[in-house]
Amino acid sequence: MKTKIYLAVDLGAGSGRVMAGLWNGKTLRLEEVHRFPNGGVYLGETYRWDTLRLWDEIQNGLALAGKKYGKKVVSVGADTWGVDFVLLNKQDEILGQPYHYRDGRTRGALERAFKKVPRAEIFAQTGLQFMELNSLYQLLAWKENSPAILDAADTLLFTPDFLHWAMCGVKRAEFTIASTSQCVNPVKRNWAQPFLKKFGLPTHILPKIVLPGTVLGKFRSSLAERTGLAGVKVVAPPSHDTASAVVGVPTAHTGKMNWAYLSSGTWSLMGVETPQAVLTPRALALNMTNEGGMDGTYRLLKNIMGMWLVQQCKRSFDAAGKNYDYAQLAALAGKAKPFRSLVNLNDPRFLNPPDMPKAIQEFCRETKQPVPKTEGELIRCAYESLALKYRETLVSLEELTGEKIEVIHIVGGGSQSKILNQFTADACQRPVVAGPVEATAMGNLLTQIKADGELGSLTEMREVVRASSEVERYEPAAWNAAADRFAELHPRG
Repeated sequence: MKTKIYLAVDLGAGSGRVMAGLWNGKTLRLEEVHRFPNGGVYLGETYRWDTLRLWDEIQNGLALAGKKYGKKVVSVGADTWGVDFVLLNKQDEILGQPYHYRDGRTRGALERAFKKVPRAEIFAQTGLQFMELNSLYQLLAWKENSPAILDAADTLLFTPDFLHWAMCGVKRAEFTIASTSQCVNPVKRNWAQPFLKKFGLPTHILPKIVLPGTVLGKFRSSLAERTGLAGVKVVAPPSHDTASAVVGVPTAHTGKMNWAYLSSGTWSLMGVETPQAVLTPRALALNMTNEGGMDGTYRLLKNIMGMWLVQQCKRSFDAAGKNYDYAQLAALAGKAKPFRSLVNLNDPRFLNPPDMPKAIQEFCRETKQPVPKTEGELIRCAYESLALKYRETLVSLEELTGEKIEVIHIVGGGSQSKILNQFTADACQRPVVAGPVEATAMGNLLTQIKADGELGSLTEMREVVRASSEVERYEPAAWNAAADRFAELHPRG
């Protein structure tokens, strides 16, 4: 068959890109068309997304794809991080500058929310891990701080849904991204409207939820003219980047719960694929989350403050004139003394500190551990703490599913960290299979290919991933003593 081209708009917290997927009927080859930086912007005392600049960069990428591939392009779909959203009024004007999930206005929001609706009821209605950055608490912050803006809102669009609207003019909420909001009922798989009304939140602003693989429409005529992509369809992939990444896991065991995924990037999301949400009291006690997946699946997982610690340490090192790349930092960590210092990744001080090394040092000082001073000691502390958090999460997943996890698949940019891959295998006492790095883009693109009638199931999609990717395997060595120390600092949950 002739090669078909599909485009993935893939936005992460640190960068974005437009990726082309070249499909020959058997394998998928990826080509990067355009890459651009991303990140939060301080505005006064707030932290925001520069959404219009991102959309401008995406249009630049689409135009480059139009020049390179022309009429071969079949469709486009966008995936991004979860929880954040854009508010539009009745005239489709953006209300306010969209907030970044790390903005401080939601501090203390959990306690305020629990005074209105008990914690157990919130979990029963939404199935989500409790994090102040969730959309529910962001909406409550809008209601508390800027009620006039919320009152003027006509539509709420999560970041990828906003991009799809910008492309084709259709306002829908894709299921996997909506499920990150703590506003969706995981049993009914729709907006938890009676629950949201208990908070006094408007529900008329929530668009219809559609499943991944839904064809939303065709490019606006003006966008088609600017990009040279006339007639191109807009397809909603699993629009939460982790949901797309899970589609891109090269497992041969779809339908079973004896494998775990670890989508490793700024955040680490570790979990298993289940047929329905797990809403037991024990899941609540362990503060697990249930997010939507492909083909009716759910993702039972834990959100973990992933490579953020390493990224922010590097940022501080760079500011001090010590410009190490990540490979150099990994080498320094490898030479540092093992298990000298560990941190509790749930501690809110690590969410967005002005100086990550100082935050790590402060925690170690308060917990009477040796204070890491060198770059290698700081990075080793971050890597070892992450790996031990993965071990803790593995125990929780096995307890909740009753299944022994036989292998951990690490996908995404973090899968390139050989030292963390090995630490994960050692801490979890399970083999680790690392790759593909581009799992998110692959999951996005394969969903578009499925929507085009070229593939029939999640099993077939993962067969393509295996045929199109290279992976690396890591075997474990024991870390039992370190795990006992970590448990003292980091109670499970």
